Amino acid sequence: MTRTIDASQRARGLRRFAGATLALAAFACVSARPALAASAADAATVQHGAYLAAVGDCAACHTAPHGKPFAGGLPMNTPLGRIYSTNITPDPDTGIGGYTQADFARALREGVARDGHNLYPAMPYPSYAKVRDEDIAALYAYFMQGVQPVKQSNRDADIKWPMNMRWPLKIWNAVFLDKGAYQDKAGKDVAWNRGAYLVQGLGHCGSCHTPRGVGFNEKALDESGDAWLTGAVLDGWFASNLTGAHNTGLGRWSEADLAQFLKTGANQHASAFGAMTDVINKSTQAMNDADVNAIAVYLKSLPAKGDDGGPAYAYDAQATKVSLSRPANDAGARVYTAYCMHCHGADGRGFAPMFAPLAGNPNVLAKDASSLINVTLNGTGALVIQGMPAPYPMPAYADVLSDKQIADVLTFVRAGWNNQAGGVGAAEVAKMRTRTQAPR
Repeated sequence: MTRTIDASQRARGLRRFAGATLALAAFACVSARPALAASAADAATVQHGAYLAAVGDCAACHTAPHGKPFAGGLPMNTPLGRIYSTNITPDPDTGIGGYTQADFARALREGVARDGHNLYPAMPYPSYAKVRDEDIAALYAYFMQGVQPVKQSNRDADIKWPMNMRWPLKIWNAVFLDKGAYQDKAGKDVAWNRGAYLVQGLGHCGSCHTPRGVGFNEKALDESGDAWLTGAVLDGWFASNLTGAHNTGLGRWSEADLAQFLKTGANQHASAFGAMTDVINKSTQAMNDADVNAIAVYLKSLPAKGDDGGPAYAYDAQATKVSLSRPANDAGARVYTAYCMHCHGADGRGFAPMFAPLAGNPNVLAKDASSLINVTLNGTGALVIQGMPAPYPMPAYADVLSDKQIADVLTFVRAGWNNQAGGVGAAEVAKMRTRTQAPR
C-alpha cells in the first residue's frame, strides 16, 4: 500500500490547518482581475518583508513538494475535509496580485477575502490579528515585489455541502476572533515583549501547541489563559508543551538550550521531528539571534502548566541496563537492542545533538504517545541547517516492525531510565498506521 500523502506532509497539513501563514483555500474563490499597481517599496522594506515571511513560515504551507515558491497546492487535512494551499504569488489571475494592502491586511487579520467572503480558519488569523501595521506593510511589499509571479490555478477544497458554506464563519469570528495588534505589556522588558509578539503573532505557535475547544478554537491566545501552549494533538502528532512544566515542557531547558533548538533543531534534551522539522528548516533557523533569544526569554517566563502531576524526572538507568543485558526476557528490550540502541544508546542518552536522547525527553514523557508512534512508523524528514542535511534522520519502521513490536519497544522506552510514562498498545499503533497510510 502506498501513502496518499506522506506523514510529514500530513502533519504539515494539519499544523497549518491550525496555522497556515496567509489565506488558504478561500483565496481560490477570489475573482481574477488585472493586478492593482503596488506602490513602490524600498529594497529595505521588501527585504524586511522577506524576513517576516520566514518568521511566519509561509513557504511551508504555500509551497508544495517540488512546486514553485508560494504557488500553493499543498494538501491539508482538516476535520471538515481536505483543502489545498493557495497561490499567494503576485500573479494577477491566479494569485493575489489584485490585492491592495488593505485587502491583504483584512485577509491576514480578519480572515476575510478581497471579495468579502470569509476564509476558513485554516490560516491562523486569530494570531495574525496581532501583527502590527508596519509589519503588514513589509509583508505586502515582499509578496508583491519580492516574489516571482506564478500562473497556477488553485484547487477547490474537497469539503462537501453543507459544511463548505462560509456564512457560519461570521459567527465563529464574532465569538473567537480578538481584534487588535499586539500591545507591549507594562512591566516587561524589550526582549520579553518582542518574544511575546513573535510567539503570539507571526510565529502563531499557539496554533499547534495550544489545545482547541469544540469549535476548533484555540482555548487561549496568550499567557493569560491556562491552556496556552500546554500541548495539543494534531493529525497524528502531539505538539509539545512549551510552558515551564518540568517533565513534559521546557522546565529543564535553559534559554540557551531553547535558542539552540530553534536554530538547529536539536539540543541536549530533544530533536525536532514531524511538522517541527519544517519549522526549523524554513523558519526559525533564518531568524536573527535577537529574535531567537527574545522567543526564548518569553517562553522561559511561562509558568509550569499541563504537566502530568508526577514526581520531577530524575535519571536512573539501573533497571533498564539490567533489561538490556538480558533482552530475551523483555520483548521491548529485544526490539530496542536490535533496532534502537546503536543510535540512542544503552543509557538512553543518545549522542545529542546528532541522535536524540530518550531518557527524560519531554516527548517521551508526554502523556499522549502519538508523536512517538508516528515517528517510529513513518520516520521524519531531515533537518537541513545552513544547506547541510542531517546525516541520520529517524528512519521509518512501518515495513520492518509489526504493530506489537512497535508497541513493545515504545512501552520499554517510556518506562526506561526512570521515564515512568504509560505504555503503548498494539491497537494504538494499528490505528496510527491506518491513519497515516503507512505501508505494511
